[in-house]
Amino acid sequence: MTDYIKATRPTLYFIGVTTGKSSIMKVFPAWANHLGLKDADIKGIDFPLHAEPEAYRKAVAFIRDDPMSLGALVTTHKIDLFNACRDMFDEIDPHARLMDETSCISKRDGKLVCHAKDPISSGLAMDAFLPDGYFERIGAELFSIGAGGSTIALTWHMMHKRRAGDRPSRIVVSNRSQHRIDEIKRIHDAMGRTVPVDYVLAPQAADNDAIVAGLKARSVVINATGLGKDAPGSPLTDAVVFPENGVVWDLNYRGELIFLDQARAQEKARNLQIEDGWVYFIHGWTQVIAEVFHIDIPPSGPGFDAISKIALDVTKG
Repeated sequence: MTDYIKATRPTLYFIGVTTGKSSIMKVFPAWANHLGLKDADIKGIDFPLHAEPEAYRKAVAFIRDDPMSLGALVTTHKIDLFNACRDMFDEIDPHARLMDETSCISKRDGKLVCHAKDPISSGLAMDAFLPDGYFERIGAELFSIGAGGSTIALTWHMMHKRRAGDRPSRIVVSNRSQHRIDEIKRIHDAMGRTVPVDYVLAPQAADNDAIVAGLKARSVVINATGLGKDAPGSPLTDAVVFPENGVVWDLNYRGELIFLDQARAQEKARNLQIEDGWVYFIHGWTQVIAEVFHIDIPPSGPGFDAISKIALDVTKG
């Protein structure tokens, strides 16, 4: 079991799998200085994939009961932590309640609050590299590999009424296990589908290859599995053929990134636009930092550009 030591400075926790390898450990101190968060600290809490519920409960109880522990960003464990700890939160925001996940823990007025920030951060990240009206103009499809919290958030963004006609002509979601497929289908049922959705059980990477082969030109293919970062490998084989003129997005920005290597091998031949998870990383963290420390961080414009530059400078240095 993880030993928890009371924080002596205002502390944000990062609950993940290999948190020490994340750029945030270098970036956060620079951001804190820029944002005026005096003495703020960040600490990682690592759990194996699908840890025991009691491990999540112990972490959440520590954050709840320690005055200087202000909150947490949760990756990978968003759904498992929510299922283990939902009764421990005083408030659960509407996104988290709908999606049954926790991506952010904060404190407000003495209450422990559960948030799902991914619907906002994933939408901001995608909209940063896809032009307005992309799907509406060309009728492209979207294939998200992995039915976890990131895909739930992305598909919510794609189906939202504010997108009006700018939605994929079809969404495909695949996963290696049936229970995740059943869960995301339940959530989509509750949301109300505005787009046709195919749910595919894909226990082998070759199953995902077959889905990619059936996509229209210019479609978007997303690795939302964590493979390449939290676990080795790729959800595709090297035999995959990406859609011509397609967009390939890996939500990871660090690790083996085999999925990105597979796309780069076809970049010229298939005329692919290839995106990693760096902008997603920035939006994900800034949304949580703003919530935990109760400050405003702009999602675009000069203020956001300054934050992005700080992160790049720190990681390059």
